[in-house]
Amino acid sequence: MKLKEITGSLLFRIVVAIILGIIVSLFAPEWFGRIFVTFNGLFGNFLNFFIPVLIFALVAPAIAGLGRGAGKWLGITAGIAYGSTIFAGALSYIIALTLYPTLLSGQTLDTNVSDIDEGALAPYFSVEMPPPFEVMTALLLSFCIGVAMTLVKSDTLYSVTKDIERVVIKVIWGFVIPLLPIYIFGMFLGLGLNGNLGSVLVAFSKVLILAVVMTLVYLVFQFVVAGAIAGKNPFRVLKLMAPAYFTALGTSSSAATIPVTHECALKAGISKPVAGFVIPLCATIHLSGSMIKLALYAFAIVFMTGMDMPIGKVIGFILMLGISMVAAPGVPGGAVMVAVGLLQAQMGFDDSMVALMIAAYIAIDSVGTAANVTGDASIAMIVDRFARKDNADIDSEDGAYQEVEDDSVEPSQT
Repeated sequence: MKLKEITGSLLFRIVVAIILGIIVSLFAPEWFGRIFVTFNGLFGNFLNFFIPVLIFALVAPAIAGLGRGAGKWLGITAGIAYGSTIFAGALSYIIALTLYPTLLSGQTLDTNVSDIDEGALAPYFSVEMPPPFEVMTALLLSFCIGVAMTLVKSDTLYSVTKDIERVVIKVIWGFVIPLLPIYIFGMFLGLGLNGNLGSVLVAFSKVLILAVVMTLVYLVFQFVVAGAIAGKNPFRVLKLMAPAYFTALGTSSSAATIPVTHECALKAGISKPVAGFVIPLCATIHLSGSMIKLALYAFAIVFMTGMDMPIGKVIGFILMLGISMVAAPGVPGGAVMVAVGLLQAQMGFDDSMVALMIAAYIAIDSVGTAANVTGDASIAMIVDRFARKDNADIDSEDGAYQEVEDDSVEPSQT
């Protein structure tokens, strides 16, 4: 990767923003801090306004696009992928309940800086930006319209939603992403000014290590289960998938890794029609690695702030996140961007907590992407086993499953 590509990446800018925020917080004067408190307030209010629109614009066409796939094999693949993603979230919750009381013992998080110096860091001004509708309304509306489009086959409505999707992605790339590093800078500047920075960095470093380890363990689990179903040696297949894992680790893109993942899947003995259908499809809907990262960081913030975390709220959050993340492809740090609304509506996160989530997620974005794409092969193993049992001629490109290969879903970046 060229130096220009590295310095121009979102991850590089986020890392620089975090480092600068930490350093500047050591000597920043009051007036300087208030400037960024004001900016963060305005940008946070814009995100509150924009996130429901983003969810509707991305989720509706994503669900409609899935419905235009390859019949029952689309349903089977989507069901397995969704189940894997949800199970990853549930496992993360169990791990958090088990380990965080010890791992994060005595560490707290206070993202409020307005009480420092008796209100010295209050914003200079604020502008209210009420959203056009609530997050849950956006999710339900996008789900209903997306499903409806698959039933009535409305090309006109589908074209309209795709146009809205393109406009929203343009706003993300042209406005949100360029300002995001400034938002993160302001967040860490505030953490430094309230003396809470050390605790946050220590705690998030522990969670980062836990997230990396858990994604690797979950990959082994996925392949052991898939190997048992497909009758293959899971560790041999996992070894063959190593090029895909490291390619995703370097590119942070499921789309860019699809050719490598596909080639590795063929070497693992997965039939060409199944690999040609499952690998591109799962690049958009199988996000177990992203779920693990999001859940572990979200539950860490909940634990450190002393927020209430009833099981019903957690289940709702995980189930809805598994659906909404199908909108993640094509959006930088897509999973966390579409999760923002749920973090606020379901978990009660404020703007400062959301900023921390975005920074923490993007910092290890490639780890989740690598786990996502490598795990796609385990799903392909299971689907291939079912497909072979259903039709002995699946290996023939002119066989009964040719339509599966032809109807593969267009891959997108995660």
